Amino acid sequence: MAFEGLTEKLQSAFKKINSKGKLTEADVKAAMREVRMALLEADVNFLVVKDFIKKVTERTVGADIMASLTPGQQVIKIVNEELTSLMGGQNARLTYSPQAPTIYMMAGLQGAGKTTMCGKLGNLLKKDNKKPLLVACDVYRPAAIKQLQVVGGQVGVEVFERGQGDPVQIAKEAVEYARYYGRDPVIIDTAGRLHIDEKLMQELRDVRDAVHPQEILLVVDAMTGQDAVNVAKTFNEELGVDGVILTKLDGDTRGGAAISVRAVTGKPIKFSGIGEKLTDIEPFHPDRMASRILGMGDVLTLIDKAQESYDEQQAIDLTRKMRTNTFNLEDYLEQLRQMSKMGSITDLLKMIPGVGSKIKDTEIDEEAIAKVQKKNEAIILSMTRMERRNPDILNGSRKRRIAAGSGTTVQEVNLLLKQFDQAREMMKKVMGGGKRKMRMPFGRMPKFK
Repeated sequence: MAFEGLTEKLQSAFKKINSKGKLTEADVKAAMREVRMALLEADVNFLVVKDFIKKVTERTVGADIMASLTPGQQVIKIVNEELTSLMGGQNARLTYSPQAPTIYMMAGLQGAGKTTMCGKLGNLLKKDNKKPLLVACDVYRPAAIKQLQVVGGQVGVEVFERGQGDPVQIAKEAVEYARYYGRDPVIIDTAGRLHIDEKLMQELRDVRDAVHPQEILLVVDAMTGQDAVNVAKTFNEELGVDGVILTKLDGDTRGGAAISVRAVTGKPIKFSGIGEKLTDIEPFHPDRMASRILGMGDVLTLIDKAQESYDEQQAIDLTRKMRTNTFNLEDYLEQLRQMSKMGSITDLLKMIPGVGSKIKDTEIDEEAIAKVQKKNEAIILSMTRMERRNPDILNGSRKRRIAAGSGTTVQEVNLLLKQFDQAREMMKKVMGGGKRKMRMPFGRMPKFK
């Protein structure tokens, strides 16, 4: 994952000052030297690092900090605030045109993940009750149009294409189509190159001038580090961009692009790609990213993921069933499915404060967890509706039939029922205000390698 190396080095630097009851100016400067090296090794722009260290040092070397009862925590607080400010301060939302359709023009070099990001953004906007239209204006790259059609089909978003035609004309026709059929917003996938050249820029300027997009969103590959920042700077100077989308932020990247791009270009990061799935996109929140970088977790994003997986009515129904003690195996199955929608167990654990740093050297067997999940689903689906709603009637013969039907053993059926009983018992205690510690409700603890 991104930032792991940076997080480890920063935590090491802060650990030294946290152990001191009182800080001297020499302590602060020594810690800042380590922070400087950590940021440079993470491929953060050296001018950005220089300015950042200067600001943090100026705020830190003061009487209030030196005399504080918790000087180490005060320093971390300042670093967190300055890091947040460096990345933009707050989430920069998409803007919408006062007259439909709103047009977003996606730009970027070839290989940055632009076409896939068009599908991700379309899917995200569709969840917000929009009716997006993807437009295939990359008429040069082999299979680019087909790729856009595939990702559009996977997320249920319509794709407008006119084959290997003139990109400017295709864009204009797409906007008219969207206006006539009520599609809004329009997301235009433009051509990229392996490098920046005048021909590419002129074509992008022609498309821009023809359709007047509400926003030009530049897609850059976070894995390329400072190259991503340089690309963003050049595109902004030549084309004028309104925001940046970082892709592959889940990969083995040092994170320098995420920290540097706003300071160098003056343009906000609006979204980040955090995986290969078409649902792996999230708004970029500088304060949350700063917390992740400093190893402080990201509870707000964790809550957002939970809210995406559980709608309001489901929460109301679950609460009612908990209160009336009518929670059954059908409900349990739904909870298992909803939890799997929230994503990787590893990523979720890293968002919990104090947990991420403890699991960095361990590997959670996600495949084993997925297999258990599928096995539990098979067991529950092999039951009759009456059995799922009244699990207490499951006797030996019924369990043997369920095991045979699901390709499992009676022991595995019993294990699932035990886990369900634990979940139901926990819910009773939660609703009754019980304070006893409970075991994991939705199955075994993850396996570690």
